[in-house]
Amino acid sequence: MLPRQKLQDYYDEFKSIPITFNKEVIQVTGLQAKQVILKCASDFYPCFVWSTSFEEAKVVASNKSGLIEKLKESNNSVSIKFCFKQPAGGEQVAFLVTTRMIGFAPYAGGADMSMFTLRFSQRPPDDLIEIVGRILEANVSFSKRKNERIVITPDTLRKLRFSDKAVGVAVEGVPRRCLVRDISFNGARLAMVGISKFLIGKQAVIKFNFDEPAENYDISGKIQNVENIADRGDMVLVNMIYTDTVPMVYKVRLNDYLSTVRPDSRLAPPVSEAAQPVDAAPPQPADDPTAETDSSPG
Repeated sequence: MLPRQKLQDYYDEFKSIPITFNKEVIQVTGLQAKQVILKCASDFYPCFVWSTSFEEAKVVASNKSGLIEKLKESNNSVSIKFCFKQPAGGEQVAFLVTTRMIGFAPYAGGADMSMFTLRFSQRPPDDLIEIVGRILEANVSFSKRKNERIVITPDTLRKLRFSDKAVGVAVEGVPRRCLVRDISFNGARLAMVGISKFLIGKQAVIKFNFDEPAENYDISGKIQNVENIADRGDMVLVNMIYTDTVPMVYKVRLNDYLSTVRPDSRLAPPVSEAAQPVDAAPPQPADDPTAETDSSPG
């Protein structure tokens, strides 16, 4: 559980901002969609949650279940049971939120389902504030801090739970191995064997692998600029800018890290700027770009 003050900050900043439970958000939050139910009086009704903020939720339920009639009997009082599975440990977190139904309308223009708007009767449980707050904060960071770079060192490898700083990249469909020097919401800086004029402006796909929880995904981008590495004629430093939609799991992981460290210890210059020359050559054999042991930012 996050510190009490952090939860309060989430609540104050994001109280009225909803998140929609699309496929990606369900994956990141660990929402157990089939276990979300409505409790009205002593009866239970299946539903699926469309969205939630810290003030209200929207859920979709069948018109044939008897829910609408039961809501009339209970003066529109209803509770929603949320259930999430923590991605890292696998434990389930379930809780009830007391609400009042303030309106409903046909869902997707049909007659069989309705979307119900449920206003929370009080501040929701801290578990919901933490789970939803992490998503909303990551979106804010992605917008405001897109170009801040995290230098990959042994310490940041551990804190980001990066599987390895040696990753796979496909440049114009040709697989390569490289070393990640730094990453941001917007791109990555990579050391690889190559010749500048044959790399700059090329399309590339980087393959990320993280642990705790295990996450594997590709992000497409374009090589914006290339710098030679001092005393290493066979290697270059590549600035790759993402051109694909950045996965939510990536945004959340980077934001979780950035929110726990001081600005002066976590950042390199923006990835959109030209890469600076490397002060010293990394001590690895010329034919093995993945053997680097230097942990400097390059």
